[in-house]
Amino acid sequence: MTEKAETAKKPAEKSAGHPQTSFREYVESLLVTVVLALFAQAFVVQAFKIPSASMEPTLLVGDHVLVNKFIFGGRGHWYDHILPYRQIRRGDVIIFPFPFDDHAFYVKRAIGLPGDHLKIVDQKVYINGKALDEPYAAHNPMAVYDPFMDDFPPTSPEAVSGQMRPEWSSQILNYVQNGELIIPAGKYFAMGDNRDDSLDSRYWGFVDRDAIVGHPVMIYWSVQSTEDEYDNPSFGAWLKDTFDVLIHLPSRTRGSRMFHLVR
Repeated sequence: MTEKAETAKKPAEKSAGHPQTSFREYVESLLVTVVLALFAQAFVVQAFKIPSASMEPTLLVGDHVLVNKFIFGGRGHWYDHILPYRQIRRGDVIIFPFPFDDHAFYVKRAIGLPGDHLKIVDQKVYINGKALDEPYAAHNPMAVYDPFMDDFPPTSPEAVSGQMRPEWSSQILNYVQNGELIIPAGKYFAMGDNRDDSLDSRYWGFVDRDAIVGHPVMIYWSVQSTEDEYDNPSFGAWLKDTFDVLIHLPSRTRGSRMFHLVR
């Protein structure tokens, strides 16, 4: 038998160009994709939308942001130094669940850190006796004067504002010494950049370290909206607002804000 004949008897090899994919492989790939997406949302990045004006002009109502949930992950473990964790710094924009009621997520700026002595005098924030440089803070010259908002903390029961959460008003004086609020370990004092229109730590207290979800890093989409569109929780109102956004998407999209970093 010739060498040519022997070669002809060998079974044909399968083509490596486009192997057929079974239904099982499709399902496995889909499951892996879903698991990775859920993992990323739980531990790495998550999308949030801004429903209020409390962080203007840094963040506007209708801004959609990506939140880095990994950056503040360090808890003092031995391996923290080899991972890209870092501590929360003064001035960081943070996101966390509101400590009361329905636990909606809030976006504020970390102003006071654990151990700080904080006070506000004539709208100026002082940390450990030194005036804080806040280029991000905005004040409305037309806002009605509010002694509690402009000068903080209260130093007597008579000075405690009726707008405070009762849980906070009943204990705030325990943290006041010599006219300053002393921030305990594991707590942060958060404020909105829109100082005259922000429901923040002045009114409901400290933010627990473990409650801080992460740091908004980028505006990936922005659409002209009002707070009223987020205040009505009914499904019908949500459906109407969503349909209106889709119909007027080109005209309501704020293209100049897209892909801006949050600072």
